[in-house]
Amino acid sequence: MNSQPLLEVRNLSRHFGAVKALENCSMAVHPGEVVALAGDNGAGKTTMIKALSGVYAPTSGDILIEGNPVKFSSPQEARALGVETIYQDLALADNLTIGANIFLGREPMKKVFGFLPMLDRKRMANAAAETMAKLDFHVKRLDAPVSNFSGGQRQAVAIGRAVYWNAKILIMDEPTAALGVPEQRKVISLIKSLKAQGRGVVFISHNLQDIFAVADRIVVLRRGIVAGERMIADTTHDEVVRLMIGG
Repeated sequence: MNSQPLLEVRNLSRHFGAVKALENCSMAVHPGEVVALAGDNGAGKTTMIKALSGVYAPTSGDILIEGNPVKFSSPQEARALGVETIYQDLALADNLTIGANIFLGREPMKKVFGFLPMLDRKRMANAAAETMAKLDFHVKRLDAPVSNFSGGQRQAVAIGRAVYWNAKILIMDEPTAALGVPEQRKVISLIKSLKAQGRGVVFISHNLQDIFAVADRIVVLRRGIVAGERMIADTTHDEVVRLMIGG
């Protein structure tokens, strides 16, 4: 792959006192590539996500976006540079519509009578329709609260929000956990559509079947180090498990 990585991590370490949660970890994500991050509990996956999304500052090492070194001091700064993290809890407001969730905390206003600020609901509804169409995702009622939606549909809303705000890199934490098989398939197809749009995806999952269905490459963490990296086409479930447990 000769294109410049969208995201690159070089020799990243994060220590908490004497605990080395990550030690000299390197990985890259190219445009239109899904890189899976796998490892047992305590392997360092959560620390890596938090370093990439601006929650933790690295102890040492570099993060580069499109070849430029960056330092995030908050998730807002990471977002401004095109890195969106979708956590397992999705951070959606159940009582609001898709459009209102897309703009959550960044609500568009319009002036009525020339001076009175008011929520621009039309713009929110249009953004919802446009974004869901881009993801080839169809729900009957865009004006329904997201509490009415299934797990896979809610995942689509969270992905749609990232896409609307032009995320180049999406970090997805266990996006298929707690979903039924048809819903898992829907999320896998959403990730494939992100890939087709040239975005980069970091896919964190315990489910090797989902990893093999959607990822191009897998980076295995074990006790804070990169235990191995493989092209999905060139590895097996057994080899990945061996890397994870150190056998």
